Amino acid sequence: MKTLTIFMCLGFALASSVHMYNRRDWTKLILTHHWPKTFCMIDQCTTNFSYWTLHGFWPNVGNACNSSWHFNASLIEDLLPEMKTYWPDLLKPASTQFWKHEWEKHGTCAAKDEDLDSQHKYFSKALELYHKLDLDGVLKKSQIVPSEKYYKLADLEESIVSAFGVTPKIQCVLEAKRAEVQTVGQIEICVDKQFQLTDCEKTTDELQITVNEILPYLLHNHPGYTVCHPSIPVYYPPVTSAPGGQRPFQF
Repeated sequence: MKTLTIFMCLGFALASSVHMYNRRDWTKLILTHHWPKTFCMIDQCTTNFSYWTLHGFWPNVGNACNSSWHFNASLIEDLLPEMKTYWPDLLKPASTQFWKHEWEKHGTCAAKDEDLDSQHKYFSKALELYHKLDLDGVLKKSQIVPSEKYYKLADLEESIVSAFGVTPKIQCVLEAKRAEVQTVGQIEICVDKQFQLTDCEKTTDELQITVNEILPYLLHNHPGYTVCHPSIPVYYPPVTSAPGGQRPFQF
């Protein structure tokens, strides 16, 4: 009986902390780029995108802040051609479900700020920042391009820090059967409420957001993305590779 009481108390405390977490205002936004080839190596899909695409635009606090504020694709109709190019659904290219998920989970929380208080403002601001940052151009300027050779994580980080003056969060997939190398999958670049660049710190709150995002992969026996290990070589897979050079992940 005592054990049951303890577990009930712990459950109440956890529920209370989650409730308080969701009520806090966000302080920064995480513009998350993902490398399509890595995503498709996980999910065994096909992609011809040869540039970093958007995964999301996430407040560092809050999830699904307004369940009654449903996604309406007609409200961003003028943005759809650009969205399909730079913020595509890699699994279902003809669907709007990915953007629906991003709006209902993250956009409704970002919308607490008047600069983002509509679907059009939210998606257009993300696209504006994506083009302004030009992550592909930054990496290419440092001669970091998709390749069968490996890179040092420090070189990727330095390229971004030199360009923007802030620390990114770089995430990789580490394959259990090939643990001597990690594959870069996501790069997060953060801005504050004034949309000025700021460090992507690995705080408890931001780690919670990351866990929430990779949960669907874990539930489907995927590893998800984790912060890259500083001492393991980084593979930046090309869209097409030498025969035998690239394959789906095996876990």
